[in-house]
Amino acid sequence: MIEFDAETTRILDTAYEGADIARRRRASFDAVDPQPGERILDLGCGPGFLTQELARAVGPAGRVTGVDPSAEMRAAAVARCAGLSGVEILEGSAEALPLEDASTDKAVSVQVFEYMNDFDAPLAELHRVLRPGGRLVIADMHWDTLVWHSTDPDRMARMIAAWDAHLADRIVPEKLPAPLARAGFGGIRTIPHPMLDTVLRPDGLARMLMILMVAFARGNDLLPEADIAAWAAEQEALAAEGRFFMSLTHFVTVAERP
Repeated sequence: MIEFDAETTRILDTAYEGADIARRRRASFDAVDPQPGERILDLGCGPGFLTQELARAVGPAGRVTGVDPSAEMRAAAVARCAGLSGVEILEGSAEALPLEDASTDKAVSVQVFEYMNDFDAPLAELHRVLRPGGRLVIADMHWDTLVWHSTDPDRMARMIAAWDAHLADRIVPEKLPAPLARAGFGGIRTIPHPMLDTVLRPDGLARMLMILMVAFARGNDLLPEADIAAWAAEQEALAAEGRFFMSLTHFVTVAERP
């Protein structure tokens, strides 16, 4: 688990509204291609950033349903979407969606499947709730694409290995096509969305990852404190010297229910 104090939470909120994460979110938004009056499911809606954007796009004649198992995330999503008609935020999981059969035009799930050990049950549920001709968009990082410069590659490898412990699956995008086909989806295509930070910006993906990685490694006692502190200090120093480099590719997988 990662526990955040108020200051860490504030910094992460800044990053989530920043350019890197906004562009990543836009990649999923564009793949969904929301139209006025549509009914859209946002599975794993979290604090509701994408839910809010989709609701604006479908307008008052449409409906966006955000589903999340976390009470804290649902409360944040409700607050963010306050004042938007046609938004509902529901408790639920990918394996048991609180929606009727064939009730949804489109469904989207951003950075959720990397926390799943099994894809078949969630994909069967998504197939169930989508209408014939409906679209599914699943977006996740491919963590094998992470490239992060360090003058101490061994220490960097240990930090990345520690961070991997929070995932169920680090290579979701390359695995998805086969279970999607088994679930009955067609028209499967994968769209890469590379992200690159050469400056350690306060609202950047790299800054957010640094905060999360340090908190996770410390909170779960995965590495000696000296290693964690040295890694973070080195990245700050590299940034100050103009030698910072971090790249990671996010993939958007699109499929259709025949």
